[in-house]
Amino acid sequence: MSEVAGPRSLQYETPAHQADAAMVGMWLFLATELLFFGGLFLTFLVCRHQHPLGFALAGRNTELVIGAVNTVLLVTSSASYGAGLLLIERGSRRGLVLALAVTAALGASFLILKGFEWRDDFRRHLFPGAGFGLSGEDAGGAQLFFAFYFIATGLHGVHMLVGLGLLGWLALRARGGAFDRGWTTPVAVVGLYWSFVDMVWLILFPLIYLLGRAG
Repeated sequence: MSEVAGPRSLQYETPAHQADAAMVGMWLFLATELLFFGGLFLTFLVCRHQHPLGFALAGRNTELVIGAVNTVLLVTSSASYGAGLLLIERGSRRGLVLALAVTAALGASFLILKGFEWRDDFRRHLFPGAGFGLSGEDAGGAQLFFAFYFIATGLHGVHMLVGLGLLGWLALRARGGAFDRGWTTPVAVVGLYWSFVDMVWLILFPLIYLLGRAG
């Protein structure tokens, strides 16, 4: 990707230097995010090892269909974003704006479905604490599962909201003519973030929806 014609901030010697700094900065940020989510996933696996029956019971009470549909939505959103990046690299600002709109619509649909899922979880009293909806000797492990479930999906949802904000920012700048085939770095940087958020979900999906049913 050529970065020779883009705008340059004063602290950078060349647009290429600015582009490299932006990409490295995003990779470093994602590395810290990976450490954070990695600790969360490790905690889940340790607790599951200690309470296998409780986690299996809880996993069977998740909404598999919504989880699967949301997975398809996010995978498709990554594809549409990648198409937008390819289009702007070929000089099509209109194509980029359209791809960003499609990506944002898919991301918003994900959050709406997740909201319906959470509403159903609360109706079934699956939030950990007094009045928890699952009973029996494995209920304690099930509560640990749903504690992870709400924390992990909540954090992922916050990252999705940030991503949607970034998509809107890119769309506004693209409509104003900020990007062309010689300057696509902001689009590439946000694409790294969006792909990371999708990757986190691709790990969450089997942990939450499949492991309990597989056992």
